[in-house]
Amino acid sequence: MGLTSNKVLVVAVALAVLFFIATIWLWPRLARRGWRAVVGRVGLLLVTQLALFAAVGLAANRSFLFYGSWADLFGQEQEMGVVVDHAGGSKDLRVVGTQALDVPGGGRPAVAGQIQKVVVSGERSGIVSPAYVYLPPEYFQERYAKRTFPASVVLTGYPGTAENLIKGLKYPRTAYLQAKEGRMQPMILVMLRPTVAPPRDTECVDVPGGPQTETFFADDLPKAVSESYRVGTKPRNWGFMGNSTGGYCALKIALHHPDRFAAGAGFSAYYRAAEDVTTGDLFHGNDGLRKRGDLLWSLDHRPQGPTSFLVTTSQHGEDNRKDTLAFIKKVKSPAKVSSITLKSGGHNFNTWNREIPPGLVWMGAKLSAT
Repeated sequence: MGLTSNKVLVVAVALAVLFFIATIWLWPRLARRGWRAVVGRVGLLLVTQLALFAAVGLAANRSFLFYGSWADLFGQEQEMGVVVDHAGGSKDLRVVGTQALDVPGGGRPAVAGQIQKVVVSGERSGIVSPAYVYLPPEYFQERYAKRTFPASVVLTGYPGTAENLIKGLKYPRTAYLQAKEGRMQPMILVMLRPTVAPPRDTECVDVPGGPQTETFFADDLPKAVSESYRVGTKPRNWGFMGNSTGGYCALKIALHHPDRFAAGAGFSAYYRAAEDVTTGDLFHGNDGLRKRGDLLWSLDHRPQGPTSFLVTTSQHGEDNRKDTLAFIKKVKSPAKVSSITLKSGGHNFNTWNREIPPGLVWMGAKLSAT
């Protein structure tokens, strides 16, 4: 049973409950004096606590996917990546592995599509980052052999992992199902985390004298993908979406680069660059750069391009509601804005899994394959 499987979690919870019941049941027998009774009490408390911590840890890992396997957890994952030649590829993108989707026929790319693990080398930014590329089944079908596909960059929050987008937020599976059911056109997804200069949270900013993260996402990444896959290079071919920090980045990149992206979707996004111990000094005293990182300020003081935005919040549970309403109000033509407002939903995977399916359908409608 895998580390992230439901069975392991159920077993851990069941053991925690059983040990708790055993402690309550056996405690009177172990209440007397003597070293054996003391050892018994200590032993019951210890195994109960260990079972409880294991259950909580497994639940947290299943939600946030800090570790993908038992070998990964215990530091035994030593398997080297395998270089796979990719026809028509780019020197800026290398495919290092593939994996199947968890859907019927998942092992057949022409039936279920395929997820490719890649390494992207930023030509202008100098940043090198791993990513996952989801290719829909149509990409491998003969009748679509000469067709280009729309693509969207997808980012996690900070300090999430790209695997969260596949296992926790289920972007590829959701895109596959939505396209199969005719709700959206087939679309390529380029999935990675915003932390391209780990462990620093750069907030997708070009840091003076530091990581050029905005350049990587706005210029290097679309260029590398378009050179490696059948994706166009016009704004209508590209979208950007993400949750939390990734949502801020998606809105920021789409807002400041309408010549690159036609649409940006931010799930539970915030609207100003964070500045704390995880980010360090992002702007080096440059007030102009700091204001540019404030999306509400940018909407008021910079020209708005023909970009479409999707923002999400909830009436109860999210703390971005006020700024989300302000963002909606400040978007002016030729830009457009749409929103999702849940009655209740916190800053978590459950909320985002309720927003991602309609968000993907929205994104697919804003992009074009040609």
